[in-house]
Amino acid sequence: MSDEGHDGDDHEHDDTEYETPHREAFDHDPLGHTRVSGGMSVGQLVEQYGHAGIGAESVHGAADVLSEMWADDDCTVFLSLAGAMVPTGMRRVVVDLIRDGYVDALVTTGANLTHDAIEAIGGKHHHGEERQEGKTLREHDEQLRDEEVDRIYNVYLPQEHFAEFESHLREEVFPPLAERDGAVSIAELCAELGRANATVNDRENVEEGAGVAAAAYEHDVPVYCPAVQDSVLGLQAWMYAQTSDLTLDALADMTPLTDQAFEADTAGCLLVGGGVPKNFTLQTMLVTPRAYDYAVQVTMDPEATGGLSGATLEEARSWGKLEKDARNASVYGDATVFLPLLVAAARERVEAE
Repeated sequence: MSDEGHDGDDHEHDDTEYETPHREAFDHDPLGHTRVSGGMSVGQLVEQYGHAGIGAESVHGAADVLSEMWADDDCTVFLSLAGAMVPTGMRRVVVDLIRDGYVDALVTTGANLTHDAIEAIGGKHHHGEERQEGKTLREHDEQLRDEEVDRIYNVYLPQEHFAEFESHLREEVFPPLAERDGAVSIAELCAELGRANATVNDRENVEEGAGVAAAAYEHDVPVYCPAVQDSVLGLQAWMYAQTSDLTLDALADMTPLTDQAFEADTAGCLLVGGGVPKNFTLQTMLVTPRAYDYAVQVTMDPEATGGLSGATLEEARSWGKLEKDARNASVYGDATVFLPLLVAAARERVEAE
């Protein structure tokens, strides 16, 4: 064959040694692969998540921050609990955290306190049944309305439990508060609710435990409910106040909550869901000379909407709600999945030390 048109120099190699460029942002911590085996603990699983990326890495990072926060004996821990956490089965997770000393203050919704009390006095939430074939979701909900059953996604609650809860409030909770001189704070209402829940739970030998408010009352953990009006609890308090001397002071909680933040050597928060509890917990630091040293949040809301529920903890740092060098992590997903996972992994680590 002819060599015409082929230049041998085209195939000569440059013997100059290739130097890898300096990559300060990328030349570290290569990704590994998660190993899973039967019988491993939750803590071991979450540790393996640290070899992976995306959500797994976020869970691992959140468990790191949470365990560090709980291992800090000088840290005052605020738990923010929004969403339908009690009616969807997270009640005992929160109760155990309070009873075992992992929470110093609870900020939650009136709805969670309502459903907590319903279980304390003997009511139960139920798994929802699939709607009948050929029925639309609207028709299914219309049937539930006729049968007097309320639906929270796939959790059902018979309406008679609300009637029992209302009687509980009027007979056990509100009368002692109405006898006090002057207005009472929302935290005092929550404490009285916890006391009454524990009393009735014990007196009636209710199979289910006395719950979140009772555990907080028994362990001197203040419960703050900044949007109590937005619940059956708040609605019933308003109705009772129309014919009694019961008066609630919505601003009274600000002083003890701020004092607790002021007196903290270090401060941390676990934010479950968003809404008012998240903002109320974070904004506490705006009137103190300090900010949170640790923060972990679990949310399903995106940050791009501009709403506080999905706002990143980095954004909170810009407001002075987190210290510049605060340890923080976020997990984006269903809190009924990720809260128990994170709590189990962090507690396993802390309690092994």
